[in-house]
Amino acid sequence: MSDTLTGVAVVGSANLDLVVEVSRPPRVGETLLGRAGGRFSGGKGLNQAVASARSGAPTRFCAVVGDDEAADVLQQTLTDAGVGVSVRRSATAPTGVAHVLAFDDGDNSIIVAAGANAELTPEDAAAGVADAAVVLAQLEVPLESVAAALRAGRMAGAVTILNAAPAHQGAIEMLSDVDVLVVNETECAELGGIDGLHASGARIVVLTQGAGGVTLHRAGRGPVRVDAFRIDPVDTTGAGDAFCGALAAALAQGEAIEAALVRANAAGAVVAQHRGATTPELSPASIAALVASR
Repeated sequence: MSDTLTGVAVVGSANLDLVVEVSRPPRVGETLLGRAGGRFSGGKGLNQAVASARSGAPTRFCAVVGDDEAADVLQQTLTDAGVGVSVRRSATAPTGVAHVLAFDDGDNSIIVAAGANAELTPEDAAAGVADAAVVLAQLEVPLESVAAALRAGRMAGAVTILNAAPAHQGAIEMLSDVDVLVVNETECAELGGIDGLHASGARIVVLTQGAGGVTLHRAGRGPVRVDAFRIDPVDTTGAGDAFCGALAAALAQGEAIEAALVRANAAGAVVAQHRGATTPELSPASIAALVASR
């Protein structure tokens, strides 16, 4: 990583999350009564940018939103978190929206309508990562734009992180420009498993396993397990995104990956104990306190 590069650049999606609390998923054809859980800023990209900033790293975010009230809500969230923005407003598409079913046990199911996220261009993405020490992207925006961000970061000497969510085979073609690949167990299986990912060119694979913690897989070396923190979850919607954002922040601050994963696990645990993916309870102090409690 070059000494002239600083902070984290996140390229990805921005949505308004509409949360309904229910005891279970509805069956096909069933109308199920739930409880209004609120409106929250979301999207994997926005969540990860907020988490990175709240974990202590200078962070900027590249995205496309609509020209509507929902976009104003997202902009305010980013401003409140201290995220620098390169957010373009579309004149034709609405801001993306996610319908979140939050279950009593803390798990969730999510349906996303991309809206303006689909208009993020490769040019937007490449410009958005200039001079960043760490580039972080996901797969909720056009694949060619994700590839452009990772390629631009790699060429500039940044550490590049791809959170391959939702899983898409197009991620395999990007691995030559990816330093750290983050996947959960479902995404890992869909992309060919750990061995298959290494064979396809993945250098480092971080396998997230929810309450089971994470496992670090490096080509040619044995796996390293990093335990999760024991908590009573309230809402796990943004825990994975908090993990990714905090991981990027820790790497940008010079942490070795093993230590960065501990901090990332702590950030995910902090967020999972509160409602909403962008809770202001996440901070360097809350992360440090949880790490020190182990």
